Amino acid sequence: MSGSEVELSHRAMAMLRAVAARRAQMSCSCEPDLFIDGFACCDQMTAHALAHGGYIRPAESTGLSAVTGRVPAELTEAGEAAIAVTAAA
Repeated sequence: MSGSEVELSHRAMAMLRAVAARRAQMSCSCEPDLFIDGFACCDQMTAHALAHGGYIRPAESTGLSAVTGRVPAELTEAGEAAIAVTAAA
């Protein structure tokens, strides 16, 4: 996925920054939910769009998913590029 399918609102960018800061986890499902600092993200539709748009993905499992059903979230290349563009602006 290219990462070009999602309009990156201020909220979406904040979610990407939380993922970059390693504060986010996500469920491994067809509609992945995002959790930031242990709490469910308030805008799961944007979280789903970021995952389906190729900006975020589940990181490799660390055994945490067996306990919580969640794995750490990580940025894709498209997510990293989106953050780099806004940092440069």
